[in-house]
Amino acid sequence: MIRKLALATACALMAASADAQVGGNLAALPAVDIDIDITTGKDGAPVLSKSDIKLITGEYYRLNFKSDGKDVWRVEVPDLLQNSHLRVVTINDVEVHLQGLIFRALEFDKAGSASFALTPIRPGDYQLYVGHDPRSLGRPIGEAGVQSGAKAAFGKIHVE
Repeated sequence: MIRKLALATACALMAASADAQVGGNLAALPAVDIDIDITTGKDGAPVLSKSDIKLITGEYYRLNFKSDGKDVWRVEVPDLLQNSHLRVVTINDVEVHLQGLIFRALEFDKAGSASFALTPIRPGDYQLYVGHDPRSLGRPIGEAGVQSGAKAAFGKIHVE
């Protein structure tokens, strides 16, 4: 009797939790393209063509960044990257298949384009930061995050 009750309870719990899970192919093509141009403003600060982006968990997206090349810009979205399944990073038409691995930033030393394909897996608000390469500010190579006192642009990526 106890075994039957335990089995019935386990089945009921699994059925209830199944509704909360995302099903299907989380990288099903085509990806939804989101284009973000980075230009350099008259004051020397980066300007984003889009600064408020909405995504849905379980959907497949490609964030496409394009820089005008007038300055060295670094794009960082560390919290979004840590809460997504990453699939492909593309830099000037060269694809790197990550299959869930992580990277820290995209850096534009000259005009060009870079994108990454992802499936967000955790809802929340995530900061998009575009600023200078830390080296160009006299900071250590490999330093990440918002550079204090540097010209920067910020965006928000909202995942539902």
